[in-house]
Amino acid sequence: MATIDKLGTLETVQRAVEDHRRAGRTIALANGVFDLLHVGHVRYLEGARALADVLVVAVNSDASTRANKGPGRPLIPEAERAELVAALACTDHVLVFDEPDVRGVIRALRPDVHVKGTDYTAESIPERAEVEAYGGRVAIAGDPKDHSTTELARRLRGA
Repeated sequence: MATIDKLGTLETVQRAVEDHRRAGRTIALANGVFDLLHVGHVRYLEGARALADVLVVAVNSDASTRANKGPGRPLIPEAERAELVAALACTDHVLVFDEPDVRGVIRALRPDVHVKGTDYTAESIPERAEVEAYGGRVAIAGDPKDHSTTELARRLRGA
């Protein structure tokens, strides 16, 4: 599938997820800022994709990123970050969300598994109750948190 075809709104991705479900496929949802895409992001998303038949990635909007990371972020605009994530072979659908957290996307898509990176534990996933309320599960994927966009940006600014 072409990169551009993987990008959608919550509504278009929701319709695609419904089609996947009717075909018997399982859905994983991963989310994040994905500013300065690095190998830790790739390992997280590949790990998330391994947990289901279809991977949906929700990318924080610019406003949501600023609210969570501070006024200096994001470094890359939301449309470009979403396109970079969509270009990865492991992703099936990518959307941008504007809320402070991903609970609204979870409510709309009801993924079989909501996947977070290794900076979380199953117990510390903020959306855990939301997912478990409808019978979904949470999981952790990726390598140890040895890669950080914040650290990478700091190093680049010092260069």
